[in-house]
Amino acid sequence: MKIVTLTKEEFDAFARTNKYRNFYQTSNYGELMSNYGFHEHFLGFVNNANRLVGASLVLYKKILFNYKYAYAPHGFLVDYSDPNFLIELADNLKKLLYKQRFIYIKIDPLIHCSERDKNGNLISYNKDINNILEILAKADFVHRGFNQYFETCKPRWNAVIKMTTSSERLYMGFSKQIRNKIRKALKCGVSIYKGTKEDIPTFYKFIEKKHKRPLSYYQKFQELFQDDFEIYFAKIDPQKFVINSREEYEKELERNDRLNAEIQDKSTKGVTIRKLLNTKMQSDRLVDIYKSNMIYATKLLKDYPEGITIGATAIVKYEKEINLLIEGWNPKFSSYNPNYLIKWAILEKYCQEQYLTFNLNAITGEFKKPNKYSGLNESKLGMSASAIEYIGEFDYIINPFIYKICQWRPIRKKINKNTE
Repeated sequence: MKIVTLTKEEFDAFARTNKYRNFYQTSNYGELMSNYGFHEHFLGFVNNANRLVGASLVLYKKILFNYKYAYAPHGFLVDYSDPNFLIELADNLKKLLYKQRFIYIKIDPLIHCSERDKNGNLISYNKDINNILEILAKADFVHRGFNQYFETCKPRWNAVIKMTTSSERLYMGFSKQIRNKIRKALKCGVSIYKGTKEDIPTFYKFIEKKHKRPLSYYQKFQELFQDDFEIYFAKIDPQKFVINSREEYEKELERNDRLNAEIQDKSTKGVTIRKLLNTKMQSDRLVDIYKSNMIYATKLLKDYPEGITIGATAIVKYEKEINLLIEGWNPKFSSYNPNYLIKWAILEKYCQEQYLTFNLNAITGEFKKPNKYSGLNESKLGMSASAIEYIGEFDYIINPFIYKICQWRPIRKKINKNTE
């Protein structure tokens, strides 16, 4: 087996045919990261019949004493079930990279371990996973463990919607809570629109505190991925909010008057009167809520006659998969649920265009014990999504001595900060 250098075109052509293909393993992503401290290289793995049987984008940088760290984002594009191939590949990599002062190379392949429902109950399990783990261990790849949270470069657990049915059916599979949030957003006059590259600075204001990436990162992302990078905004139309609030208020007021008349009716007795009183009390609360909404909507119309943008989301498309990159919203308007409505709008749009999956990105693998990320899981898995568990991270150690130094906690912390 030989390790060769591929051109960007050769690499992308091969990557699109591989079962583990993903937008991180593209020349566009490699060029993006080359603007932010990494060097990019495209490796090809050629068998004895001179046929290209594997490839990988490898990102690398100097991290310690002029020694280098390498990362193959979401793993090599190879057959992980072939032990002879993987062992030979590892040996050849070590010979090649040791001379170039590499310490180790990290991989995190998109190999599914399991699929689970929103409660963590098993839907399916990869029967080959133990065999693949044994093969990787024999090839000297060190598994970093089955972490449940966000201890790795990229999340080990993702929420993924399978878009194999109509958007209407998917919507009916949403949790009741999420359907209510979407309906509330619509009643409050929230609408979704697609942004352009000129809107990226506006988008960035919603997400700049969630990640240390600079504005230029997303501008470069759009430049490289072009139409496959999209941003969406949620905007309140105050005039629509006023109209909807007034209609709700007047409708509930009419219902409230009717309930009051029934209570005053002397023929109403016993259980019926108690039921009516309870219903009337609920209606009283709704009248107050709708009246407050109407007053607030009127104020919004006065302050923001052209509307106000309250949330934003970025996605990237690759090979019939939608990937949610990042989302953010104005906390002042979080009760208007812009993030739910945006994701629903994206899902509805790309169901019609026959995309296969919508990856909502990171969740945790903890489903039973309440934790600070429980809301994150509920918000994503409640949208007809499954929890997909990947195999996790592996380190392939090139220089054991320097690698051991890198495991010393203060140095590892510095390295992790330098390699994000």
